[in-house]
Amino acid sequence: MTNLPSSSILVVDDNPTNLKVLFDVLQDCNYKVTIAKNGENALSKAQRSQPDLILLDVLMPGIDGFETCRRLKANEQTRSIPVIFMTALSETVNKVKGLKLGAVDYITKPFDHDEVLARIQVHLDLKAAQLKLIQEFGQSTLGQLVAGIAHEINNPVNFVYGNLDYATEYHQEIMHLLELYERHYPDPHPEIKEWESQIDLPFLKKDYFQLLDSMKIGAERIKGLVISLRIFSRLDQSEYKLANLHEGVESIFHLIEHRLQEKPYRPAIEVVKDYADLPLIRCYPAQLNQVLMNLLINGIDAIDTKCSVEPQEEAKKSKTPQLRITTRVEEQENRRYAQIQIADNGVGISEAVQQRMFEQFFTTKKMGKGTGLGLAIARQIIEEKHHGTIAYHSELGKGTEFTLLIPYPE
Repeated sequence: MTNLPSSSILVVDDNPTNLKVLFDVLQDCNYKVTIAKNGENALSKAQRSQPDLILLDVLMPGIDGFETCRRLKANEQTRSIPVIFMTALSETVNKVKGLKLGAVDYITKPFDHDEVLARIQVHLDLKAAQLKLIQEFGQSTLGQLVAGIAHEINNPVNFVYGNLDYATEYHQEIMHLLELYERHYPDPHPEIKEWESQIDLPFLKKDYFQLLDSMKIGAERIKGLVISLRIFSRLDQSEYKLANLHEGVESIFHLIEHRLQEKPYRPAIEVVKDYADLPLIRCYPAQLNQVLMNLLINGIDAIDTKCSVEPQEEAKKSKTPQLRITTRVEEQENRRYAQIQIADNGVGISEAVQQRMFEQFFTTKKMGKGTGLGLAIARQIIEEKHHGTIAYHSELGKGTEFTLLIPYPE
């Protein structure tokens, strides 16, 4: 992909020299550049102008880069904007912390112009590709693409992850060799002493292990996401086959983990799982996962709506935000069913909305957030594809519970 002149970048740094360097480099490449000199200003400009990407310094007066990133990711309007941290080469701990907060990458100081431009282009291309996929492909096609991408990612990640053990072993051997040299040659040549001082050898010894640990954390995180994507997408989705219901649910929770985390207007959502010992169920796995994903996201949205409109004092007295999922084997009229209940203590559903919520294209969400097809498709998948039932109970201000029944073969 080629860069579009309209691509906008917000650069956040309190250092005028850094700002000028980045401004000149980016403007020369036809990016639209906006500048912020502190975190508060960056949050305001990001919400107002919705840049395509943010370059964010770690150390700033007032709120630092980490807190700025956390607030960006907590805001519905700015959470999808890619954030690239700018940090010093030796700050391994900062890099890991930034990635855990939701940053997509980091660039090191002093800046290498080609590296900066390459990393920016990669993440703008990824964002553009993601939007294109969402616009052009339906759930079925997207599921196949996601599974394919997961497979392609898995191979290099396994290669990196597998080699980390060798890198650790080699490093230990080299460190042992250095210790032997230091023990048997305690008075090295002046040139060696000078080089040890320049590279700060004690720091390198310590930091290298931290670097390997951070790489292992990152690789494990990617591996976990790949597994969840493959389970959720199910390339064999057209098959009516035996599947582990709980495995699908766990993959969904992994994919929506960021939605459960603490937000400025509410604490983290507590997830309560009450699983029975369910036999394998015959179903269309990807379609059933789609239904469960939709219901869980609706529950999170209901909790967010309730918490964001409650006065602060009233919110403190409220119960902890909670999603509960319960599975059971239910018997009705001499037939066994897999029962799945998904409950939230969110805002609840009004009588007026209940009358229409299974209609196609009916939605209560803001423009761009919902298509109005979620519950309509959910009912179709459960009732027509799986010959089951979908029911609900809701109390305004207290929450909603959906109950799915999927029959086992007679």
